Amino acid sequence: MQGSVRSISYSLLRAARLSGSVRMSTHTIVPPSPALLQPLNVPQRLMLGPGPSNVSPRVQAAGALQVIGHMHPEMFQIMDDIKLGIQYAFQTKNTLTLAVSGSGHCAMETAIFNVVEKGDVVLIACKGIWGERAADIAHRIGAEVRLLTKPPGEGFSLKEIEKGLAEHKPSLFFITHGESSSGVVQPLDGIGDLCHRYNCLLLVDSVASLGGAPIYMDKQGIDILYSGSQKVLNAPPGTAPISFNEAASKKIFSRKTKPPSLYVDLTWLSNYWGCDGKARIYHHTGPVNNFYCLREGLAILAEQGLERSWEIHRENALRFHKGLEELGLKLFVKDPALRLPTVTTICVPEGYDWKEITTYIMKNHSIEITGGLGPSTGKVLRVGLMGYNSTKTNVDRALNALRDALQHCPKNKM
Repeated sequence: MQGSVRSISYSLLRAARLSGSVRMSTHTIVPPSPALLQPLNVPQRLMLGPGPSNVSPRVQAAGALQVIGHMHPEMFQIMDDIKLGIQYAFQTKNTLTLAVSGSGHCAMETAIFNVVEKGDVVLIACKGIWGERAADIAHRIGAEVRLLTKPPGEGFSLKEIEKGLAEHKPSLFFITHGESSSGVVQPLDGIGDLCHRYNCLLLVDSVASLGGAPIYMDKQGIDILYSGSQKVLNAPPGTAPISFNEAASKKIFSRKTKPPSLYVDLTWLSNYWGCDGKARIYHHTGPVNNFYCLREGLAILAEQGLERSWEIHRENALRFHKGLEELGLKLFVKDPALRLPTVTTICVPEGYDWKEITTYIMKNHSIEITGGLGPSTGKVLRVGLMGYNSTKTNVDRALNALRDALQHCPKNKM
């Protein structure tokens, strides 16, 4: 009986709707949030963490320009400018060079998704969080992942890498150039030659190092290289330069299966970026204003010159390191040759809580520095001096803030 009543009620309601005698309410149920009725308020802070960095007035002005269509010819010209800027920053002549619409993580997935298929052996040099992330991504698509591991704060020798290549015979070898979680810059000379000797592609992460430490994609035999916009390039997060040489392109376009993601499928992206010589067709709506910013960040780097940029980062890092030692603080990376010029890792001083130090500096100096990440969590403080932020003034501001924090943060009695 109850079922019959429900059936009749539903039939009457449906008939009434069809006849127009029942009108749906046009009143909203969820009111607008009071917070959205207030002006947007963004605090002024000096971003001296491992990224994002502060945006220069020129890049900020570029981002405020009027939106145009992502398929307009003027937009294609801006994208072509970006490609030329990436080729300069990477020191490469690769045709397949572009910027992924996403962060450095997205570039990492773009590289691995396109050159790795299920069952492929991938060797990961893991000395911090970015090796861990690369291994996670490769695992997710069914690769056979093998690891070379080092404690955070150390780098890999050519002998160790060759041993891993000989033992595991991978199709792809991943290594991070600038490991921002530990503050290590990995020497790259000779790795490309080793990989090619063992019929293996070399994939390098340069998110935290590009523009701040020397890297030569073609000369060093790097098959795939990617970076991010929010570090030395001082553009907002959300665009990621990436480049593939002929060997990597051959692997991509001869694979047996489609990449697991349409969004980062290079058969689409290569066309969208004008890399395949064909008329461009729609793939996705690119982040137009972020492309403006990336273009200007790359233009600033080109105007300054790579050699000068590398020199500035090295000089300011050395000035900072000397100041830290004068404060009685210890650098986490013991070997000076392995210290990343863009992100410095400092051993958490004995007796202090790292979070109290970073919180004090943010509250009293409006400066962001951070703690460790992944394997370095709880072990280090991380200070970034990148691009627009890599100045002697900012070195001194960071040292002054750390000095103040050490004087005022509680020190636990051991």
